[in-house]
Formats: sequence, structure tokens, C-alpha cells
Amino acid sequence: MAILEIKDVIKLFGPNQEQGVALLKQGYTKQQLAKEKQITVGVNRVNLDIQQGEIFVIMGLSGSGKSTLVRMFNRLIEPTSGQILVHGKDLMKMNKEQLRHVRRKTISMVFQKFALFPHRSVIENVEYGLEIQKVDKKTRREKALQSLELVGLKGWGDKKPDELSGGMQQRVGLARALANDPEVLLMDEAFSALDPLIRRDMQDELLELQLRMKKTIIFITHDLDEALRIGDRIALMREGSVVQVGTPEEILMQPANRFVERFVEDVDLSKVLTASHVMRRPETITLDRGPRTALQLMRERGISNLFVIDRSKHLLGVITAEDASNAYKHNHSLQDILITDGPKVTPERLIGELFEITSSAKVPLAVVDSDNRLLGVIVRGALLGALAGDIDFKEVTDHA
Repeated sequence: MAILEIKDVIKLFGPNQEQGVALLKQGYTKQQLAKEKQITVGVNRVNLDIQQGEIFVIMGLSGSGKSTLVRMFNRLIEPTSGQILVHGKDLMKMNKEQLRHVRRKTISMVFQKFALFPHRSVIENVEYGLEIQKVDKKTRREKALQSLELVGLKGWGDKKPDELSGGMQQRVGLARALANDPEVLLMDEAFSALDPLIRRDMQDELLELQLRMKKTIIFITHDLDEALRIGDRIALMREGSVVQVGTPEEILMQPANRFVERFVEDVDLSKVLTASHVMRRPETITLDRGPRTALQLMRERGISNLFVIDRSKHLLGVITAEDASNAYKHNHSLQDILITDGPKVTPERLIGELFEITSSAKVPLAVVDSDNRLLGVIVRGALLGALAGDIDFKEVTDHA
């Protein structure tokens, strides 16, 4: 369900903007408008549906229009034309009081520069949005303390902002936004001022927070690795226009045009693709079958291992052809040769983390869900093939 719908939104700067809108719709380019009419195109006919509970990343190079676009979502910047619908209600038709309500209750913003008051304590900074809403002191203090705990800053409320590191200051900014309990968080280059290690920690914090709070997060970045790491979907912008919208896998595997191809060509796939993208269908057997049946299955399928599952597909272990052969000769059961400590991972594990596991493992890597049900198997060759780009996108979407 879409919480935010962006319909044919245009933002122009300069004279004769109505004429500029008409010319854009007739096919004028950004360059033509700038040269002939002295009109700058900030955002050019953007259409987006942002779903409730997703992390939606808007990315592009500097000057692509991403910050201008997002600032129109709460009318910090006024669109020149188009519609912005929040729960189906047009933001453009709201009066000042209605708009103020949306900014306080529905959409909160987290800025790159933290925007903290240096003379206020951390807890007072977090309370600020509630204070201007005239929320009583006891309630706002309780909500601020809860927000600080959410972002990992319990016990830091009495400090001043300049006593905190950059990463901690950004957490205070995030806590302040969360204190209002908004439905939508707008995060404009929120982590770009942080050094790389702290930035990655903050990305982890955001993903962890999202698991617990299920907010709708609209995240602006110019960093492709960041977008691929945290985004459920990504909108890639160029010169004010959205050139492609899709999941990280779709952006990587099915680039819409040459621009997107060039944008993603240097991406380290090991940090994007997961176990679910490279796993294959597992060959299985149940414990009530014998070693002879297991050997026959392995010969027919040209494999040297079988995963043993119960009737509900829970993984019990794995057997090898060598062990099955010995068991057959000595009249042993599959239970006697079951390897129960073989390696296993969840579908979400990045493939870059799997090489060490597969290199030291004597049996294939099992992919299991949270209930230990067997979903697939990964062999080292599939990992190498995925890194080389040898992966079928249909297969990716089938597994995902």
C-alpha cells in the first residue's frame, strides 16, 4: 500500500515557470530551457509510489535533483506543478495548519548536518519537536528517553552535543525525529558527514531500527554502496529525472539504460548479492531410506552428497557418498553416518561472507530459514560465477 504518491512533479527555478512546465511537457530538454528561457529544471516530471514500511532510497550524483525532490515531500520546497499525495490527500491543497500537522505527525526529517542546538542538552534537543507542539513536560521527557534508548544513547541525555562524536550527534538527530513517532522519516544524506566505519555502524543501526519500528524511510544518498546495502527499492536520478526504479538486484542485473550500466559497473557484487541469489535446489533424502537408496540417488544425479530432512523439510544433516558406501557394506543406517554439524546460513547472508565458510567445509553449504527448513544448497563454483556476473536474473527473482 502506497503511503506517498508522487505524480508528475516538476520543480523549476527562474522566470515564466508556467511556460516552462508547458514546454517540458512538449519535450523541451533541461538544456534547452536553460539556454532559451533562463529556466533551471530542478525536478522533471517525477512519478513514484512509496510503499508503507519500506526503505526507499533516492540516489544520484550531485545536482541530480534528489534533495530538491525530497524537500517537496513535506513542502519545504514548493513544487511548480504536480501532485504529492500522503495517504491519498494532496499536500498541495493543504492549508498552513494541515501542513503543519503533516510535518509534526506524519513526516519527520533527519538532516546531514544534525542541526542540534549547542546550548541545549541531548535530551532537550530530542524533546524540541514535542516542546513546540506544547506536549506536557512529563510526556515529552518520557518519549525523548524512549527515543534515546532506541538509538543506543541511553544515559547520554545530560550531555551537550559538543561532548558527542559525529556518529552520536547523528543518533541524537534521529532520536529527535523518532520522538514525534512519525510514519515517514526523510533522511537527507544523513550519514555522509560521518567517517566510513561510523557510517557503516549507522547503516546497521538503521536496519536494526527498521526491523523493530517498521517506519517508512526515504533515504537520500549519492553513495551507491550505501543505497544497495539499505534500500528495499532504489530510484536513480539524473538531471532532475528518475531514470530507473527497482530493487537493488534489478538495478544491478537489469539496468534500464547505458547510464545506469555505467553507474553500477564497479559495484562489488559480494556486498550486494545474498545466499538466496546463488543457492540451488537441494537434493534430499529422509532418514527412513537406506544407504543403498542414497547411493543410487547420488549416482543418478551425479552428486556426492545428500541432505537429510524430515517430513516437514527440517534439516537433520548431510551424508557423503563415501560414508554411504561404507554404511551399505557394513549394514549401517543413514543415522549412523549423518553429519549434523555441517555449515548452514540464512538466505540473507551476503555472498562475500560465504567464501571462508565454503573453503573450509567438507560438505556443501546449506541455506535454511529461521525454522531450520532447508531452502537450498551453495557450492563454491556458484559463488565464483556470481562474482563474475554469471547469474541468471530470473533465477534470482525465483529464489528471492
